[in-house]
Amino acid sequence: MSDAAQPTAAEVRAAAEAVKTALDRHLAAVERRSGEEDPAVYDAFNELAAAAEAYDELLYDRYDEVTPFEIPGEDTLPPYTGPEEPSALSVLIRRDYAVAEPQRLMAQARRVEAADEDAPGAGASGTVHGALGLLFGEFEPDEIASRHKEFGLEEGDSTLWVTAADESAEPGEWLEAPFEEVDPERVVCRFDVSAVFDEEFDDGDEEEEEDEGEGEGEDSEADLADLDEDLDTDLDRDLDEDGEPARLEADR
Repeated sequence: MSDAAQPTAAEVRAAAEAVKTALDRHLAAVERRSGEEDPAVYDAFNELAAAAEAYDELLYDRYDEVTPFEIPGEDTLPPYTGPEEPSALSVLIRRDYAVAEPQRLMAQARRVEAADEDAPGAGASGTVHGALGLLFGEFEPDEIASRHKEFGLEEGDSTLWVTAADESAEPGEWLEAPFEEVDPERVVCRFDVSAVFDEEFDDGDEEEEEDEGEGEGEDSEADLADLDEDLDTDLDRDLDEDGEPARLEADR
């Protein structure tokens, strides 16, 4: 960082004072807490975390020094304030994928297109976005998640939130903006999957993987030659007894 962009000593000192003030407020909130999920304690905790993070950054920028504080991430949820006995639930799911093998993806879509008389207009499988529409219209999201490699996809992060509601929504009530009004204080539970939770490989494992990766290019032509055969096998097991692809029961 250039000298012009560095914070001043006074700014670092002010940030340190802000940490002290936030620490006092947090202790006072804890001493006056009304229960295990007192919102005042939660707010004071967040203020202290923000102040400590700001001080840590300024200290490093100015003096190339760090603090011993571990700043908690923002993946924690606020205390639950929803109904104790929810009469309705909403399940919010997000799964991220990378299109790792576009040719495999489109090849799978072509087979669905060829076997399904009700598929969209001809040629939809000729583009990645068209192929995605065909496959996600044909297979349940959970099946795609379990077989993502067969569709040329690579898994990214995923999360599932279960939120409580006082009553079930009216049909079509939230379809125009399904994810806009999610109240984090009504989240009953959440489940996250991410590579950041995986244990780090040691250097020996990384070297072993590199050794195993050598020579992969030599087999690439053979792999491509086997692609159609593999995809035919994949599709065959998705056909029903009449030779038609298994359709989704739910409307999309």
